[in-house]
Amino acid sequence: MAPSSNATGRPGLCKICGQTSTNMVPGALIRPAIMTEIQKSSPDFSAEDYICASDLNHFRFQYVQGLMAAEHGELTALDRDVLESMHQQELLTSNINLEFEKKLTLGETLSDKLAAFGGSWRFIILFGGILFIWIIINSIVLLRKPFDPYPFILLNLILSCLAALQAPVIMMSQNRQEAKDRLRSENDFRVNLKAELEIRHLHEKIDHLLSRQWSVWCKFSRFSSN
Repeated sequence: MAPSSNATGRPGLCKICGQTSTNMVPGALIRPAIMTEIQKSSPDFSAEDYICASDLNHFRFQYVQGLMAAEHGELTALDRDVLESMHQQELLTSNINLEFEKKLTLGETLSDKLAAFGGSWRFIILFGGILFIWIIINSIVLLRKPFDPYPFILLNLILSCLAALQAPVIMMSQNRQEAKDRLRSENDFRVNLKAELEIRHLHEKIDHLLSRQWSVWCKFSRFSSN
């Protein structure tokens, strides 16, 4: 709901809410697009009136919301997060990795470590050494009474069990990595969208200031010539 309009426009007193504030903005410095948004709820607001920063941010929020709705149609949850951050003047950047790791359970953390170990050269060298020692023991050292004679059926069973357990662990770790990547992409989208909107507003502000400076210079030039 827009702030209620007030009949006065004296300096230090907001025309919209009627409250005094040390951070007042004259209507002459407000961009035309925001001025149009203000006049939708307060038609008598003019360039000679003043508005407090809180109410001005409220109308800026309404303007950005209408702009995004016109360009993207129905607003998504990500769009609303961006709008709310702009309204509250909050930062959107965050450490996704740290926040994601805080929510991991003990089993998920263990599976990630096992998957990282299972995909390393240390695992390959260690497991290759165990296989070599196993074959040497059952082929040479215990030649008369080997506990797993050729063709090493027990070794094949152990390898099959290891592969059967290792595959789900790796898949669980990959699923969490995909979830982390999805959160990271959503955060990047929010940051990029907010940066795009802020840059657009900055361009509009610069264009508005340039146009005002040009009009003032033209009036000064005419006054000087006369």
